[in-house]
Amino acid sequence: MYGFLGEHDCKLDSKGRLRLPAALKKQLQAAAAGRFVVNRGFEKCLVLYPYDEWQKISQRVNSLNTFEKKKRLFVRYFYRGATELVLDTNDRLNIPNHLLKYAEISKELFLASRQNVIEIWNKEHYEEQLAMDSDTFADLAEEVMGDNDLSNNGDDN
Repeated sequence: MYGFLGEHDCKLDSKGRLRLPAALKKQLQAAAAGRFVVNRGFEKCLVLYPYDEWQKISQRVNSLNTFEKKKRLFVRYFYRGATELVLDTNDRLNIPNHLLKYAEISKELFLASRQNVIEIWNKEHYEEQLAMDSDTFADLAEEVMGDNDLSNNGDDN
């Protein structure tokens, strides 16, 4: 399982290619073999999945009962725009124009790592999503994580 870490300011080149930062490339597992799937994400970002992680997610999505309308709609939307990408010899990924348009990315972008994926954002949209002060974040943490049974090693952070 992945545990990507890091945030990166990046730019697209004139052909819409993104150079994967070396720090993220080092975190890739051999099973991905430089292959990815990029797809629409939530909140107008793109999600970059290492190929082996995409297969796991796809397996879960494919197990949904598409005879149920909500699940069928979700499956349709989830796969809408999904595109396989392969790192070129210069560690670049060619992001399809229709996905860049969806995420409102033109030249500059922001990569935000989380768990097993890398989110690709218009930097302004990303900052808007995370615009909260530390007290608001503390309230959110309490609401989301407060009732989880976490083994506490004495740290409050």
